[in-house]
Amino acid sequence: MAGMTSSARPLLNRRLAEFGTTIFAEMSALALSTGAINLGQGFPDTDGPEEVREAAVRALRDGRGNQYPPGPGVPELRAAIAAHQQRYYGLAYDPDTEVLVTAGATEAIAASLLALVEPGDEVIALEPYYDSYAACIAMAGGRRVPVTLRAHEDEGRFRLDLDELRDAVTDRTRLLLINTPHNPTGTVLTREELAAIAELAVERDLLVVTDEVYEHLVFDEAEHVPLATFPGMRERTVTISSSGKTFSFTGWKVGWVTAAPELVTAVRSAKQYLTYVSAGPFQYAIAEALGLPDSYFDGLRTDLRRKRDLLSDGLRAAGFKVYQPKGTYFITTGITPFGEKDAYAFCRALPQRCGVVAIPNSVFYDDVDAGRGQVRFAFCKKDDVLQEAAVRLRGLAS
Repeated sequence: MAGMTSSARPLLNRRLAEFGTTIFAEMSALALSTGAINLGQGFPDTDGPEEVREAAVRALRDGRGNQYPPGPGVPELRAAIAAHQQRYYGLAYDPDTEVLVTAGATEAIAASLLALVEPGDEVIALEPYYDSYAACIAMAGGRRVPVTLRAHEDEGRFRLDLDELRDAVTDRTRLLLINTPHNPTGTVLTREELAAIAELAVERDLLVVTDEVYEHLVFDEAEHVPLATFPGMRERTVTISSSGKTFSFTGWKVGWVTAAPELVTAVRSAKQYLTYVSAGPFQYAIAEALGLPDSYFDGLRTDLRRKRDLLSDGLRAAGFKVYQPKGTYFITTGITPFGEKDAYAFCRALPQRCGVVAIPNSVFYDDVDAGRGQVRFAFCKKDDVLQEAAVRLRGLAS
């Protein structure tokens, strides 16, 4: 047929050949087809604050953002993002030159890597990592170098080996891609760990991209400290966050970058050829959301901590090894108590076995054997959904 590409040549370029349908799409489709409870993909099953939703409706009705918004983002949102960084972290950013609004954090990550990484550059990322990291590094022509967060069975958590991180840096290393609070393990890097990362970045003159979308979702004694607050880091760090996790409007896809002017200019150069602009009316709504009182953010943490404990208790009762998260809204578990060793096969069968969908952590590792016995559950769901899931999962032991 005219116009068809020769079958001798693959249609997908070799940079992306290893990437197929995302695990989230696959498992969410499985949840729909089986009617299972979806604790796989990380989206809440309730909307965020009513006043924020009404702010979006008001913007739509007032004609604000219904046409193309400014490329860097609407001024109101850029000012709100700068005020948020100052309010919570003491970081001063110029909303006109040091803030960029993106189509969610995923676009911010893609644009940052496309802008800052040359083909052949090495990018160090904390493994296990969100699957878009690997794809974005590949699209930029970079070479990903994983540094693995190791499970410590006695402590019930994952930990970064700072010596391993330092040893991973070579003369070809261009950038560190850091995620804290960390998806999928729920680890929140400590001040001491972050200080060591900052010292390494300064010493080796590395750029750093930090994914901080779960910045307000930290529990117990954990605290979120942006890497940009450490000496020598503001001028070399691209900080990324978004509204979806904090305000439970994941479908709006409003994210942002804060960084020094030359870094924002570089990222914007790539971003403008991805989506150009997006989410016009929602930008005005998120500008209002970022100004909500501390009681909102405190209440969010309290509610999610309770949900974490509810699902954690249910998973332990069902027989899982639970790694108690200090942040995010995910719980990583071990499936070896069931005599299982293959997380992917376990998750494929789970909807039929007990009507629950989860995500195999093995897809977040370069070496799938490293996460073969780990499964991730999301707890950003209604209490009755979590309780029913826990009841269903108890059937695994029978």
